[in-house]
Amino acid sequence: MSSSVMRRGGRFKLASVGLVVVGSLALSACNGDDGADKPVGGATPTPSAPSSSAPSSQPSEQPSAPAAGGAAGQAKGGQTFKLGQAAQFPFTYGTTTKGEIALTVDAIEKGAPADLAPLKLGDKVSGKVPYYIRYTVKNVGTTDLAYASVSHMKGHLGDGGEAQNLMIIGSFDKCPNDSLPKGFTHGKTQKGCAIALAPSATTKVVSAEYWGDPFTTGEGIYWK
Repeated sequence: MSSSVMRRGGRFKLASVGLVVVGSLALSACNGDDGADKPVGGATPTPSAPSSSAPSSQPSEQPSAPAAGGAAGQAKGGQTFKLGQAAQFPFTYGTTTKGEIALTVDAIEKGAPADLAPLKLGDKVSGKVPYYIRYTVKNVGTTDLAYASVSHMKGHLGDGGEAQNLMIIGSFDKCPNDSLPKGFTHGKTQKGCAIALAPSATTKVVSAEYWGDPFTTGEGIYWK
């Protein structure tokens, strides 16, 4: 566990603003989440994995039920939703926290390269354009999901490849992503955000994928 993780005000906060990891795959867990894509403090930026042109890496089916704004049944791996639709599925965090959530990608917003300047990454993000995947988590189960982290979100490009992930240790006002708060019980909601990097201004991030448990990367659930 990195010493940059500390508990403040009833939830975990990540310190050392500006430490980031650039890549398309997650590193080790840092907040007690086995498999969460929170980087270990002090990690350095790494290049993204090569983009894959295989059909399985990009959603191809038409958006399916549930209707916009609500969940109906359990989401299945490979299912595609419209932006604003909720996907409901069992949620696991670490080894003890289990429940049920409805996850909605509300928007995929294009940022500006200048947004990344405060992170002082220099050539590592030169020419890249940040996109903000904004989502809502709702507890639809019976257990308290306090302090869990809903991450494992990544973007896909319009040319069929995967966008590069940008994971930040610390706060980033353009894209806040805190752990779920104390008392996150049935019916509670919280907003979250993930950053995906397009390699240039001519390539767009057009869809988002959640690939956390019970799904896996390349077989997650999609929004576009």
